[in-house]
Amino acid sequence: MQKVKKIPQRKCIACQDRDSKKGLIRIVKNKEGEIFLDPTGKANGRGAYICKSSECLKKAIKSKALNRAFKMEVPDEIYERLLMELENNE
Repeated sequence: MQKVKKIPQRKCIACQDRDSKKGLIRIVKNKEGEIFLDPTGKANGRGAYICKSSECLKKAIKSKALNRAFKMEVPDEIYERLLMELENNE
């Protein structure tokens, strides 16, 4: 009998949908306080997951979901950079 591998599930901080880790994009805040998209999903630091759509990122910005996830005030320029990176990946 083959053991079924469990697929790790994560929740989008904007729309609250659950998906596999690979189906979502990880945003990381590292020890230096830098916030960036982590396409590998392996960067050190605190991670928050969102769907791979700019709609969900816009929703997260509006509801200040990243501020709550990282327990800090996230500057607008970081949001703008994340949006640009995400739109380039879509």
